[in-house]
Amino acid sequence: MDRQQIFDFVNRQYGTEPEYLWKKYPNYAVLRNSAGKWYGVVVDVPKNKLGLDGEETVDILDVKCDPLLIGSLCMQLGFLPAYHMNKENWIGIMLDGSVDDEQIKNLLDMSYNLTMPKLKRAVKQPKL
Repeated sequence: MDRQQIFDFVNRQYGTEPEYLWKKYPNYAVLRNSAGKWYGVVVDVPKNKLGLDGEETVDILDVKCDPLLIGSLCMQLGFLPAYHMNKENWIGIMLDGSVDDEQIKNLLDMSYNLTMPKLKRAVKQPKL
């Protein structure tokens, strides 16, 4: 998937439109869930800032992820520690075709759900 395909998918799936919050970084887009929490960030970053060879810019999608999956995902082609996000809870996905579209969609679903508010606990029972 590329940047535009991500935006089309999240619009159809969640009704999300990308938000461009920074004048200094006009291509950085934030994806918010219905509760207003970020569940994705699309950025363009020079490869050398990601620890990769080259200076050309690549698009990265950062999503919130189950911390138990992050280590194993980072061993796979196309996954990196999240760029400018908490690396224990977020992962970066290169949008260069190296990660399967369905896997990206599944990770977007996970991120959307992980960033939704938890249900309020049941009303406490009175102490006897």
